[in-house]
Amino acid sequence: WAPLDPTPGPPTPPNPFVHELHLSRLQRVKFCLLGALLAPIRVLLAFIVLFLLWPFAWLQVVGLTEEQLQEPITGWRKTVCHNGVLGLSRLLFFLLGFLRIRVRGQRASRLQAPVLVAAPHSTFFDPIVLLPCDLPKVVSRAENLSVPVIGALLRFNQAILVSRHDPASRRRVVEEVRRRATSGGKWPQVLFFPEGTCSNKKALLKFKPGAFIAGVPVQPVLIRYPNSLDTTSWAWRGPGVLKVLWLTASQPCSIVDVEFLPVYHPSPEESRNPTLYANNVQRVMAQALGIPATECEFVGSLPVIVVGRLKVALEPQLWELGKVLRKAGLSPGHVDAGAEPGRSRMISQEEFARQLQLSDPQTVAGAFSYFQQDAKGLVDFRDVPLALAALDGGRSLEELTRLAFELFAEEQVEAPDRLLYQDGFSTILHLLLGSPRPAAATLHAELCQGGPHQGLSLCQFQDFSLHDPLHGKLFSTYLRPSQKPHASSPGTPTALANGTVQAPKQKGD
Repeated sequence: WAPLDPTPGPPTPPNPFVHELHLSRLQRVKFCLLGALLAPIRVLLAFIVLFLLWPFAWLQVVGLTEEQLQEPITGWRKTVCHNGVLGLSRLLFFLLGFLRIRVRGQRASRLQAPVLVAAPHSTFFDPIVLLPCDLPKVVSRAENLSVPVIGALLRFNQAILVSRHDPASRRRVVEEVRRRATSGGKWPQVLFFPEGTCSNKKALLKFKPGAFIAGVPVQPVLIRYPNSLDTTSWAWRGPGVLKVLWLTASQPCSIVDVEFLPVYHPSPEESRNPTLYANNVQRVMAQALGIPATECEFVGSLPVIVVGRLKVALEPQLWELGKVLRKAGLSPGHVDAGAEPGRSRMISQEEFARQLQLSDPQTVAGAFSYFQQDAKGLVDFRDVPLALAALDGGRSLEELTRLAFELFAEEQVEAPDRLLYQDGFSTILHLLLGSPRPAAATLHAELCQGGPHQGLSLCQFQDFSLHDPLHGKLFSTYLRPSQKPHASSPGTPTALANGTVQAPKQKGD
């Protein structure tokens, strides 16, 4: 990848979604020995303690109705079960090797800060922060209720549950968070991991606004693992669950630092604008940690970065498609796709294989899966020639954007010119940049504002994709997949994701 801007700049932070664990020969020998001797004993004992937590969790809620569970539990249930779970939880982490939890700062009372926000969220070990916070309430997926032991602990915690399959669930969660946060100290504090997913601790991901909707004061909580070797990080790309668990249990001693920062009191503007509130708290925590605050976040199952007014995938699936085709020995430039401009033609996987002259079923399935499918499992064949042209690299950006326009622009009823409407625009950006369709649709509406039509002409589309100061640079970066990326180049998507290319800040942010 050639840098887009040859001017030397500050060093680019690492990709926050990737964790690479490099072990020396001596470290590998040590982990082999300790992994064979220490880790099995620790993991076995930890699982025994995990199952011992279940009776205490069950005892706290047994016999209570749903109406009673809508209020904080008090009395002997609270005293006995709370202390039992707290003690066994500390023992569980101790057995996994977390021998020391060092606490700095002073935890605020529930009246001073009804909400706690913890970051960076880097591992499934992060619930250890619940211990110095005296087991605050958490927000979790409703699907976790069906997980053995974990479901019982969530009921014990009176966790706020959100379902990804119920559109009304998020609204109910917002209302419940606001009800508890404004209860005047009646409810215990609610703990959020506002990043919503795990990173490698090298940068803070974009904070989601859920913890800040109530507009009440929050206390930031920093989590650090100051160990000589980072075995705890569980990022999008890196060691899996079992490897992280095994390597951490093989460490003689793991240390966790939990630091309570001063309570953050929102301004009137922040109380009205949860996104502004979240962004400002993110900057405070990033400054205290000494790491960048980025615009990276997860949309669905893919990490994305906000660039200008657009969300783009950190690694578009188009690149993965290129790897599949090259592995099959197929040159994208020698495929005659034969799509008809402006007309949609839905094809099956079998027709897709015949058109691209692919015979290996695994390759066919892998390549076909990279295109958007409808309810019948068919794809729009116009996607295929555009993807192949982008992967071929033989066209200039002007020729490629013209091809994209010709494929997806539609004829007008009473005018000779063709226009690119929202669906076609969203498809192009999703295919070439990995942009989520809702974000692309919003941008299309903004680009069409003030015009006589709800579509873009070829000139307008190329002005956006080639000459826009920010988005033009983005297109020239993403549409060079045939060249090898360089991690430190300021124009690469990794650099974009880590703040080398920043979105313009909104007024008052």
